[in-house]
Amino acid sequence: MPELPEVETIARQLRPPLLGRTFVRFWTDAPALVTRPSPAEMAARLPGRRIAALTRRGKYLLLPLDREGAPADTLILHLGMTGQLTVAPADAPADRHLHARFDLDDGRQLRFRDVRKFGRIALVDDPASVVGHLGPEPLDDAFTPADFRRRIRRRRGRLKPLLLDQRFLAGVGNLYADEALFLAGLDPRRPASSLTDEEIARLYHSLRHVLRRGIENEGASLSDYRKPDGSPGRVQESLQVYGRAGAPCPRCGTPIQRLRLAGRSAHFCPRCQG
Repeated sequence: MPELPEVETIARQLRPPLLGRTFVRFWTDAPALVTRPSPAEMAARLPGRRIAALTRRGKYLLLPLDREGAPADTLILHLGMTGQLTVAPADAPADRHLHARFDLDDGRQLRFRDVRKFGRIALVDDPASVVGHLGPEPLDDAFTPADFRRRIRRRRGRLKPLLLDQRFLAGVGNLYADEALFLAGLDPRRPASSLTDEEIARLYHSLRHVLRRGIENEGASLSDYRKPDGSPGRVQESLQVYGRAGAPCPRCGTPIQRLRLAGRSAHFCPRCQG
């Protein structure tokens, strides 16, 4: 599933071709992708709406729309597990996994390809109705070590599931949680309440480091993720523990272990993170 660095990379690549463009038509053959309003109502409301901005909140893309005399709306896209977004000429070939299409006023299309169809599309007047439950952005300058310490002190669950909780922090998923915990030298099974102030500070800085590095390397292309231009990200070339079960730890040589926590995998070094 695309996480914060992947979605941020997509947002950055989509801004140049999309900002200022106006929607002229919407189509989908997968009604379940459209959570609100109905696909028919979305097709009626989108034409004439201009893309005023393109931002990210957690793992969501937000496109505020405007049109003179019309109420403000925001188009919100979530890529689910396998969603991909591209901008292509209207006559460019499309494969069978293209399930939503937004025609633009310049003759191109914003295309939503989704093999498993777990992505989501919403058009709402209040973005908080979709993203209001999310925790703080871990890379926001306003999110300080003291904020992180206060939030983590209120929690008793294990570290790895806590980092995946989007209400705790927005945008962190499996890959970057594993990498951050390794960098911080913390066992993913540790109760959050057991961390010292020094360990909390290490985790805060490790999270921000791996997320920034993820953005610099334009995401991780281990499965379906590709940038809008079709090229892969580079994060997978330097992973320390994620997806490396049985491989030697890059620090000490101990085999990386994989286990299940709260239904999700966790990769770690039992020695360095013991």
